[in-house]
Formats: sequence, C-alpha cells, structure tokens
Amino acid sequence: MKKLNFLISLTNNDNDYQIEQAAAVQEVARRLGVGVQIASAENDSITQSQQILGAVQSPPDVRPAGIIFEPVGGTAMPQVARAAGAAGIAWVVLNRDADYIVELRNACKVVSFAVTSDHEEIGRIQGRQFAALLPNGGSVLYIQGPAESLAAKQRTSGMYETKPANVQVKIMRGNWTEASAYRAVSSWLRLSTSHQSPVDVIAAQDDSMAVGARKAFQELPGDDPRKRCLDLPFLGCDGLPKTGQAWIKRGLLTASVFVPPNADKALDMLVRAIQTNTQPPERNLTVPVSVPSLEELAKQRAEKAKAFGVGKNE
Repeated sequence: MKKLNFLISLTNNDNDYQIEQAAAVQEVARRLGVGVQIASAENDSITQSQQILGAVQSPPDVRPAGIIFEPVGGTAMPQVARAAGAAGIAWVVLNRDADYIVELRNACKVVSFAVTSDHEEIGRIQGRQFAALLPNGGSVLYIQGPAESLAAKQRTSGMYETKPANVQVKIMRGNWTEASAYRAVSSWLRLSTSHQSPVDVIAAQDDSMAVGARKAFQELPGDDPRKRCLDLPFLGCDGLPKTGQAWIKRGLLTASVFVPPNADKALDMLVRAIQTNTQPPERNLTVPVSVPSLEELAKQRAEKAKAFGVGKNE
C-alpha cells in the first residue's frame, strides 16, 4: 500500500502553541508510519491559500492524501476546500468551525471534519480567573489576537460572559506572537494616558503574548513603577508544559489556560478514517482547563493579600 502523505498548514512557526502543534503532529506521523509536510503561513492568509492550492493542484502522484490546516484569515477557505474535495483530498480544519463541511462530505465523498479548541470556554475560564484575582473589582489590560481571527473573537466573547461587572477591560491587539504583544504594549506605555490608567492584571489570549507584554513593562523607566507593574498578575492561554506551565513555575506568569494541541489528534483521526473508509464526527472539541485551578488561584491571591496586609486587589 502506498504511504499516506499529508500537508499540515499552521498559522506560523514562532508561537509556542504552533510549535507544539508541529512537534505533536510529527510524533503521531512517526507512530502511524505516514508522511507529513509542515508549512508555516507566516500569519498571512494569501500565503496559506497559495501553499494549499499548490498542493491541491500538484500532479496526482505527489498530491497529499489529506490537508490539515489552521486558518489564518477570517474564513476557512471554502473555495479551496471544494477544490481539494474535487481532487479527492481529505480536508480537516483546526480551531475553526466550517459550515461547508457537511456539503464537502456529501458532494465530494471525502473525509472532512473539524477539530477545534472550545474558544468560548477558554475565554470564560479567563473571565473566571479575573474574578478569582480581583474579588473587589479592578482593571485588566487585555491583549487580544488579530481582528480577523474567529478564535480571538470567541475568546473575547467568552471572557465577557464570565468576568465580573466591576472588572473593567482595556483591549489592545497582538498577532499571537511575543514580538507583536511587546510592540503593542510598548507603544501604549509611551502614551501619557497610559500612566493615568490603573492596571491590576495583564492578560493575553496566548502565553507568548503575555510574556511579550511583560518584556514591555520591564523596560519602564524608574525602579518603583517597573517593580509595581512586574508584581502584577500576568495571565496567558495555551498553558503548554514546556512554555506556559514552565513560565508559571518561574514566576513569569501567574496563570494560564491549558489548551491541548489538536493537530496530532486530527492526524490520528484522519489516518484511521481513510484506512477504515469512515467519517469522524463533523465537529470535535478539546477541553481547556485553568492552570492553576481557579480555587488555587483564589487561594494564592488571598495569601498574597494577607502577607502584604492589603484588602483589595494585591
């Protein structure tokens, strides 16, 4: 039997979650004895579309058996999906709902499904973390993903569902990378209005952006303002063992939301579906959890407040 080969298109290669996605999918490929080509879209939807179309339009003998991709842009590329389906290429969407999957399964008879993190629940967990850290209310500087990202929108929506009414949120944008958050926060800190805006928690929609924000605060002039800001809670998302969880242990982050990688799960499901000629469920969710738990986070906050004799947010 011909060895199965797959194209894995990820949004970038300098975000800790995407790096873990690539490593996890390579491990599954080795275990299953299949080939994978991992492509970085460099956070550009046109680049990603061209990469995938190139694979779809390649000669049949080198064409991938399936494409697994995490969309960069605002859509899950329905036209490219139909072209892939017409070429007999299986199609899997990561971290995005795609309403055309049913059509693709019925019209093209190819394996097609989505594996996504529950982004709204990720946001809800962050909102609950705000409540645990700010029982008397306060202000959060919140670094969101790119405007066109559905995951960023869903995480923000979930956060607003659960954050307390007395917690105010100021939003700025990053691009899922440490450097983008560093630039955004550095620019904000240069504004005179930033010094008049109280901040009690700094939170980001992924861990690398939270670390980028922290680096921007490290460059504040004056020992006292810098120390005060660096002593604030920094929160992220993804919570991977080698990055987010390690940064929590080192004290760089206070908390994160563990979001299990799903490219490896998608590849495993896809290979089995092709080999058994079956269709997995159209939508498959991974389950996020708070790291540390919300109870532990509230306990840490209370102990810190008691140690410093503070009754509000410290």
